[in-house]
Amino acid sequence: MHIKLLAIGKTDNKQLQSLIDDYTKRLGFYIKFHLEIIPDLKKVKNLSEDQQKQKEGELILSKLNNTDVLILLDENGKQLDSVGFSNYLQKHMNSGIKQLVFVIGGPYGFSPEVYQKAQGKLSLSKMTFSHQMVRLFVIEQIYRGFTILKNEPYHHR
Repeated sequence: MHIKLLAIGKTDNKQLQSLIDDYTKRLGFYIKFHLEIIPDLKKVKNLSEDQQKQKEGELILSKLNNTDVLILLDENGKQLDSVGFSNYLQKHMNSGIKQLVFVIGGPYGFSPEVYQKAQGKLSLSKMTFSHQMVRLFVIEQIYRGFTILKNEPYHHR
């Protein structure tokens, strides 16, 4: 199985990008992982929230294959602890899917079409985080999940 993380807009914080790169490299020891950045929309001041979600949704859907399992990182999604998330990853690996795709949406969330295509929604917290920080948190949690599955000492129980 491959894991892909789709995110809208590049990370302009160098320290944050360094941490993202570090965890992305670490993840490579466990699974094929790819972070794909969808460029920010241009001229969003002329777009309503719905129009922005629609355009971002089209870009997100264009990055998916028919066989991908799409999981949205959404404030209304299911919350898991780290061990529960590691079991979630294991369940998807056992199902025989080719690619698991996590998506961080734009500032207004996802279009109805993206919600319709999704097979699940996860929430990292009831708190709100910047989109740039969410990338780091998701990648770190995927890494943590694999260390839990391998019984490695990174996660303390």
